[in-house]
Amino acid sequence: MSRKRGKAPASQEHPAGGAAVEPGPVRGGRWGAAQVDVAWAAAMVAGLLAALLLLSLTHGVAITLSLALAVTYVLNPVVSWLAPRVGGRAAATSAVFVALVLAVAGAVVLLVPALWGQAEKLPAFVVTASRSLVPRVEEWFGVSVPEFLERRVGELGADASGVLQDMGPSVAKVAARLASNTAGVLATAVGLLVVPVIAFFLLVDYPQLLERMAGLFPRRHEPQLRRRFSEVDAVLSAFVRGQLTVGALLSVLYGVGLWVARLELAIVIGLVAGFGNMVPYVGTALGALLALFGLVLAWQGPWQLAVVVGTFLVAQALEGLVITPRVVGDKVGLSPVVVIVAVLAFGELFGFVGVLLAVPASAVLKVVGTVVLRRYQDSAAFRGDGAA
Repeated sequence: MSRKRGKAPASQEHPAGGAAVEPGPVRGGRWGAAQVDVAWAAAMVAGLLAALLLLSLTHGVAITLSLALAVTYVLNPVVSWLAPRVGGRAAATSAVFVALVLAVAGAVVLLVPALWGQAEKLPAFVVTASRSLVPRVEEWFGVSVPEFLERRVGELGADASGVLQDMGPSVAKVAARLASNTAGVLATAVGLLVVPVIAFFLLVDYPQLLERMAGLFPRRHEPQLRRRFSEVDAVLSAFVRGQLTVGALLSVLYGVGLWVARLELAIVIGLVAGFGNMVPYVGTALGALLALFGLVLAWQGPWQLAVVVGTFLVAQALEGLVITPRVVGDKVGLSPVVVIVAVLAFGELFGFVGVLLAVPASAVLKVVGTVVLRRYQDSAAFRGDGAA
């Protein structure tokens, strides 16, 4: 008995939201859209695992390549926007890299003297603390600090000054010895220097590389595969852009607040706490510790402590209630718990390379899982209407 061929249903938006799912029955041995999605999901997971294993076995190359790809991905929107205005991607990439070099050089010139100035204050702080803290401990707890301990704490402050003066030459000697005796350290250093070079050429040829990769897709299913990779790119780029924007805004909030508290390293601590927020809670905790340390070195009264605590409380409240919901919203769907677990798990399995690739890999797996779940919910097995 022959069956009437009905017109294939048009693409439709899935009830759960997200990209459209195209019903695709298999005809004449050809794969439909559902089979292509399942194969794509399996290939993505297998390719991701293979890449992580390969990169974990080649640490130096893995770090260099991962950093170069990250720089390329982050800077590509800027280069793409600038290219038509300056006469091509090569000129745009050169302009962006020149701007980055100038920014890094300016940061070094401004921050290194400030960091060294804070380090020079440390011996005097130890001496002052030994003279004022010991009597307070005796007063608060009703105990007598042994005389030799008090004397050793005072000597520590005096010795710290000499240690600080000898630190530079000692560090230089250790670094020179490591560079001359350890090929791995030297290779890593060279690899880090090569990162900008690789990123430069990747940025110049970025559109051509993507088109060449797309040219390998089966012609029949190219539009669908492009959509799937576009979904991955949308999730990943939304996370990167969102986190960079959130980090910049938080850095300004932290920096201004700590500057009001008269901490000399307010900008540095603000940047650490702000951009460190990409790993939830870790950056904030580290920034708070640095702020407390800077507060101790520049103590002028209880009002400073109130300003520092208020700065972190206000910044965290704004980040959770205003900044992240408006900037990132629901585009990414990578919750802080997922990010933390991903960083810990990938770091445990693949080392430092796993930490670098934890968030991108999680974004890929999120899209893969979403596509597979949508296909399952759209299947006859899930609906229960396909039984013959």
